[in-house]
Amino acid sequence: MFWPMFAVAAGFLGLAVLGVLAVRVFVEAQRLGRQVAESGRRISRAAEDLERASASTARAARSL
Repeated sequence: MFWPMFAVAAGFLGLAVLGVLAVRVFVEAQRLGRQVAESGRRISRAAEDLERASASTARAARSL
């Protein structure tokens, strides 16, 4: 009777460990998603700044 109960307990413990790891993976995936979104916003902002700078440089070059 000991071994079947031990197997059930070990199975439950294994599922609990997998559940904890799944929650950790989910949290880290959400954090990565937020970082990717923030990086996308920063890249977009930098592209807009570059576009404005190139436009003003082109105007300055034409005036020469």
